[in-house]
Amino acid sequence: MVKKLGFIVFALFFFANALAQVDTDSTEVSMDSIVIDSTVILSDNIITNSSVLNSVFEKLFQIETEGKGHVNIVHIGDSHIQADLLTGAIREKLQQEFGNAGVGFSFPYNLAKTNGGYSVKFSSNAAWENRRNVYSPDGTEVGLSGIALTTNEDFAMAIEPRDTANAFNTIKIITPYNLPMFDVATSSKTIILESTEPKVITHKIKSGDALSLIAQKYGTTVSQIKKANGLRNNNIRAGKTLKIPTGEKIKKEIERSEFIPLALNQDSTCCYYYSEEALSKIYLLANKNQKQYNLNGVVLEKDNAGVLYHAIGVNGAKSSDYNKYPMFFDQLRALEPDLIVISLGTNESFDKMSASDYMVQMNGFIDSVRAANPYVCILVTTPPPSLFKRKYPNTFVADYAKSLCVEETEKGYATWDLFTVMGGLFSVNDNAKKGLMSSDRVHYSRDGYKQQGIQFTEAFLNAYNNFKTNRE
Repeated sequence: MVKKLGFIVFALFFFANALAQVDTDSTEVSMDSIVIDSTVILSDNIITNSSVLNSVFEKLFQIETEGKGHVNIVHIGDSHIQADLLTGAIREKLQQEFGNAGVGFSFPYNLAKTNGGYSVKFSSNAAWENRRNVYSPDGTEVGLSGIALTTNEDFAMAIEPRDTANAFNTIKIITPYNLPMFDVATSSKTIILESTEPKVITHKIKSGDALSLIAQKYGTTVSQIKKANGLRNNNIRAGKTLKIPTGEKIKKEIERSEFIPLALNQDSTCCYYYSEEALSKIYLLANKNQKQYNLNGVVLEKDNAGVLYHAIGVNGAKSSDYNKYPMFFDQLRALEPDLIVISLGTNESFDKMSASDYMVQMNGFIDSVRAANPYVCILVTTPPPSLFKRKYPNTFVADYAKSLCVEETEKGYATWDLFTVMGGLFSVNDNAKKGLMSSDRVHYSRDGYKQQGIQFTEAFLNAYNNFKTNRE
């Protein structure tokens, strides 16, 4: 595969002058309505150095043969991952194969005013502030989600999987330094309050009635009748009605909904709540002992055996952005990862970062991941093909792909060469004609990301089946 990338050296010289004029494009996923061609450009769809994944494959084999256990896969990246289109397709395929152990990591992107996955619905009655890891640290605690979500208001946040198949037994709540910032409730209780109010009689005015006669009849005064009905004078008209205040009191019931907090447990990485009965909705509430609230994400798990495929992505993010927030790596332990998939490089390329500098940042990221999770397996995907200014082939990602493949053995990670799978340096326009690209020629269409997810899963399962063949 490395030899197949040899043509990149020539291309790097060919496009050097063009790249000197390139500006950074938007990094947020936008979907286009494109006619889809049935032909897809794909080649060499394999995972190389896959033996480093054997411990993950062994756990998958135990699930397959014994029907017990969870495998946690964490996919980390940029805008290609934040929308959860690529990762959503992988999650669906792997859970069909090994079982649905839950939605996994979820974050209220809508409350942070950005795009995100569709699997879980979040709603809140409070306004929330946000800060992405792409910005320099300012004291805001940016953790596992890569986006800080904070408020000082009292609030309730509803969390609800959109598909009933994703009902969950456990919710993990991830906060800075594992502080107990939140309470949880599964439902609200209706409380009925009793009070009294004056009894009011309605009198229909007849011909010949006068306020003085009506007041005498009901034992009240003209002024009280006028006040109750907003009258400025004593003129009344037959056929109309009057409210007549009385000295009597009647009981009145007032209904009020109140959340009933549940007992939370806590371990070294998160606070959590477990229910033997699967839940379709839960509420996060403000812990009254706190003054500020910062949510770094939640994890929804089922008791079922199977795969949890966690997706974490930040629009515009690079390895260096994750690297500058140590809390990210510390909180990563809460997901108990067996495998971490890393998909970063597009934004580095738009900064015109050299391949050597890119690898320094990537290797620093990998080292930090391993420091927090010593036994985790790592799989790196090369960045996909893209264009600068919708015109010039992105030779930087071509060079990144080559470097990642060259260093995989020395650094001890597996590689999935998405750059080659999608056709390589000159593939973008052909992929666009087939409906796989977004209009910015950097991101992919919904079908393009789905296709990538399908191809990743195919390569992953082929590597797993090879493991099973050679297991004995």
